Amino acid sequence: MFKDRWRLIPFHDAPAAENMAIDEAVAEAVSFNEANPTIRFYGWKPSAVSIGCFQSMKDEVDIDACRELGIDRVRRRTGGGAVFHDHDGEITYSVICPERLVEKDITASYKQVCGWAVAALRSLDLDAEFSPINDILVNGKKVSGSAQTRRQGIFTMHGTILYKVDRETMFRVLKVGRTKTSDKPSALPSDRVAGVGEISTIRKEELLLALVGAFIDGKEWYLGELGRDEEARADVIASMRYANNDWNLSR
Repeated sequence: MFKDRWRLIPFHDAPAAENMAIDEAVAEAVSFNEANPTIRFYGWKPSAVSIGCFQSMKDEVDIDACRELGIDRVRRRTGGGAVFHDHDGEITYSVICPERLVEKDITASYKQVCGWAVAALRSLDLDAEFSPINDILVNGKKVSGSAQTRRQGIFTMHGTILYKVDRETMFRVLKVGRTKTSDKPSALPSDRVAGVGEISTIRKEELLLALVGAFIDGKEWYLGELGRDEEARADVIASMRYANNDWNLSR
């Protein structure tokens, strides 16, 4: 196993608990030198809300609205804010590798990885730029946010690339922005975000291909999948943590 050879796991849909458990299981495998540095792309099925590890689900999320709409809820291991993940409206990526493969400085590491997504967007003739600490803008609108954690020498960063924004559902399930005054519509979060498909005529499949190409550019890589041990470990982690209210409602 070439230690710096990147494994690319193709796009797949999964429930929220499974998505977060896979990231953690892969991080464990990489830490034990049982898996290569990994890049994976995925979607959320059903749609979901994720919150940062230091947030309160009850403070950030309308749990009743999520139940009514069939939307998953999960607490991430990474920081950051509450995010609505629309099944049809975004592409999510994870980058999991030894810390030595990324910049030590947090902002610099965000710029490094976000730079791959910026390169993908620019390859599609979009005016994309990194906006510290962890956002990407196109035409001044936020199209991507990200979060990271470093544990046991392993760097994990996941981020979303918005394709379209379901603003109605976002406002139903997220409590953020509800206290904004109605006479200041420009301050509402929905006015600061946009999807790539709202800004351009680019198809979602084109966006995914551009992202894959940019993320593996300049790396030695191979197309791979989760190992059996990773799959088994992810099942355990999902059950014990991410599908468990003791974790999700712990604050």
